[in-house]
Amino acid sequence: MPPSDSTTGAPADSPADSAADPGYPRHWEADVVASDGGIVHLRPILPSDADALLRFHASLSDRTRYLRYFGPYPRISPRDLERFTHVDHRKRVGFICLLGDEILAVGRYEGLPGGSGAGPAGVESAEVAFVARDDHQGRGLGSILLEHLAAAARENGLRRFEAEVLVENHQMVRVFREAGYQVSRAFSEGVLHLEFDIDPTERSLAVRDAREQRAEARSVHNVLHPASVAVIGASTDPSKIGHAVLANLLRGNFTGPVFPVNPDARSVRGVRAYASVTDIPDEVDLAVVAVPAAGIDEVMDSCLAKGVKALVVVSAGFADAGGSGVVAERRLVAEARAHGMRVIGPNALGVANTDPEVRLNATLAPDVPGTGRVGFFSQSGALGIAILATAKERGLGLSTFVSAGNRADLSGNDLLQYWQTDPATDVVLLYLESFGNPRKFARLARRLARTKPIVAVKSGRHSGPTPALAASAARIDEASVRALFEQAGVIRVETLSQLFDTALLLAYQPLPAGPRVAVVGNSSALGVLVADALLDEGMELHGPPVDVGTAAPPEEFAAAVARALGAVSDRDAASVAGSGTGAARDRPSEDASHEASGEASGHTSGEASGDAPAGGADALIAVFVPPVATPGAAYARALREAVAGVDKPVIAVFLAAEGVPAELSVAREDGSPGPGSVPSYPSPERAAAALARVSRYARWRSLPVGRFGTPAGVDTERARGVVARVGAAEAHRLTDDEAVELLGCYGVPVTEFRLVSDVEEAVAAADELGYPVALKAVGDRWRHRTDLVGVRLDLGAGAAVRRAHGDLTTLTGEPQVYVQRMAPKGVSCVLEIVEDPSFGSLLSFGLSGMATQLLGDRAFRVVPVSDQDAAALVRAPRAAPLLAGYRGTEPVDLAALEDLVLRVGRIAEDLPEVRSLSLDPVLSSPEGAFVTGARIVVGPPPTRRERGGPRRLR
Repeated sequence: MPPSDSTTGAPADSPADSAADPGYPRHWEADVVASDGGIVHLRPILPSDADALLRFHASLSDRTRYLRYFGPYPRISPRDLERFTHVDHRKRVGFICLLGDEILAVGRYEGLPGGSGAGPAGVESAEVAFVARDDHQGRGLGSILLEHLAAAARENGLRRFEAEVLVENHQMVRVFREAGYQVSRAFSEGVLHLEFDIDPTERSLAVRDAREQRAEARSVHNVLHPASVAVIGASTDPSKIGHAVLANLLRGNFTGPVFPVNPDARSVRGVRAYASVTDIPDEVDLAVVAVPAAGIDEVMDSCLAKGVKALVVVSAGFADAGGSGVVAERRLVAEARAHGMRVIGPNALGVANTDPEVRLNATLAPDVPGTGRVGFFSQSGALGIAILATAKERGLGLSTFVSAGNRADLSGNDLLQYWQTDPATDVVLLYLESFGNPRKFARLARRLARTKPIVAVKSGRHSGPTPALAASAARIDEASVRALFEQAGVIRVETLSQLFDTALLLAYQPLPAGPRVAVVGNSSALGVLVADALLDEGMELHGPPVDVGTAAPPEEFAAAVARALGAVSDRDAASVAGSGTGAARDRPSEDASHEASGEASGHTSGEASGDAPAGGADALIAVFVPPVATPGAAYARALREAVAGVDKPVIAVFLAAEGVPAELSVAREDGSPGPGSVPSYPSPERAAAALARVSRYARWRSLPVGRFGTPAGVDTERARGVVARVGAAEAHRLTDDEAVELLGCYGVPVTEFRLVSDVEEAVAAADELGYPVALKAVGDRWRHRTDLVGVRLDLGAGAAVRRAHGDLTTLTGEPQVYVQRMAPKGVSCVLEIVEDPSFGSLLSFGLSGMATQLLGDRAFRVVPVSDQDAAALVRAPRAAPLLAGYRGTEPVDLAALEDLVLRVGRIAEDLPEVRSLSLDPVLSSPEGAFVTGARIVVGPPPTRRERGGPRRLR
């Protein structure tokens, strides 16, 4: 478009530049990940950006200037410069993308006259345009600018963007076409005129999420696949952490060059050292920083000058030390992001990548597990060494490992984005102490868990996050965490031991198709313990446990396993069991081993007690107690061979064996366990618990993917108008009429009622509504008591209304009461929107009653809710069987309850000003779900809003 219709911007010289403008929208500032994984800083334009704007314009090629301005436009005139850098942040908005002090891209919109919308001066449409420097084109900066400009325009009440683009400007046309909006086009004299509404659509949100995933995954890829590594603070003293990191990099045979940085040494561990990272002649992709926190500023300056792509800060003394350390950490991250770098840490253990093409061990752990297909993210640096040692000890191979420490920048959400498309990772493990952006975590985990299981330990259930993480953590209570994990399909465990128990099964065995488990072993007592543990976990037994007896040879044990899994026929199993092998001939006599075991098998060789049905099991637990003087290795090998190629999970309880012993391992080329390896557990309870967790996850994954949509009859625009009319500048409760009107916008009717002031009005209202009616005291303290002392029900005539009115007046001292038509009798429920400091809003559902309140029998879900979430929510409370026809009662209309949940969830998603909402009671019956009471509080919306907004790092 012509220069008179364009705007750009440049960086401020200091924070004071924005402070001088009282209308400056600081909340629009954002750090954003570009498509190549680099960071750019985006902010509104300021008048002091004029000089940088001139430099930016001069750096554009003639071709770029022509495509942007429809002509040569070699320099910006003073008049245009004034116009471009002075904006009102409402009708005229400009954004700039920065790397350090240099502008990479600019974008703007300017309101068009002639509208009658809710925007400034009635403007509802704006013309939009943007341009990127030639050497930064192709990084997705145009798409980023469009997202943020659209969000700013929506905030200002605008509804539509227009743009004029030269037909030959294919890149710009592609940005608009692929943004996910419904774009209309008109062509005239080589110029395309484009128009589109800027309200988020499902497609535009999907486009945003896909671009965000690719960009953030790329930024993590850059950290885990560096071509070169510098260790800043690589000490010659073996007791220092800088020496340890360098030694581990060299010991791990990193495939790229490693550069020690130490101004006081010529070499460290035989490798030439450099006084500063700027002295290194080659490029540096990753720098591991092991200098005291006091020296971080000097290190940052040199890394910024060198163009390092990412920092791993293993040093402590930042937010973990409190006070000035918090400020230093924020300054570190701000400087790094301003220059396009990601930061892992501070106070991190480091990062590792076991890919043979990389072999990166940039951690403080001397050894990392072998190559595997499990990704591990840990917030704790202190626990990291123990975690890696345990994984190696138990035979759990890893693909990648990241310990984020204080998690000042790179977080678990970034790793979820990376593992989503990482072909080397099949299972994700998380050790979490806090959440930086819980809403985003919920969205990412729900998507990832559909294809790759996520197992998480969430510590701080009772104590909260550590001081180091408190500055960047969202407050989130235990009910919210539970709802988040359940909704997203995350397998939650309480301890690190449970984490590894579950991970071993997921890493090496397939998912079970159902809950039926066969148990095969050589000990009846142990088989019973396994059966009890399985039943305690809600699993089903596929027949009684099979006991082959302590005298059975390995091949008989293997044949019983194969038969239970349906891997061989009964005839084949008998043939195998009776054939005998060298292993059987070499073992001690049956009589000796039988007698030494002290346990009578109760059958002869070739028979198995328990007659479990052949095949049909969804999983199998093999139990083995080695008799005295009988080696267990032959039985382990026989088990491994018997289940080779079986598509059902098999785990073992070989007492005293934990992890994946060599005899149960199907080795990879490097000798580490691979798919098909059989994990072993030291106790029946741990084996059963691990299998039950995986079975519940498999059941969740087999459910249809929930659909997110808007129920019929919802009028969001009218609802927003109601909220605007009643006001939400301060928190206040809506009147009855306002609440009914707002609920009506979402198709939620409230059973008809009247508020009356005396007995005659009460009788008249009852006559109008139709009998039977209910009378309710006005105060909540009377109406919502479990003994219903403030309510009179089933009043069938005027006389009954008069008596009830007298009773309530005597009780409360107030003649004012509600008269309400009786809803069909049903189970009384409560559905609420409750405020959460991290999510903004949660949905809560439970049955009414004192026992429910006493036991806290409430279920929660994070918004947005899908149809599957709604169905799960109304069935989640422990008292929910009362809704399904308990003891012969008629089941309620659960579909009506689910529809109500979806409508209330839509309110929570569409109207952040609704701080709390309570539908109490909701009478659920076979006729439907009837709302007979409602309370709504509106107020200023919470600041954490993730869905629908533009991309940004937290």
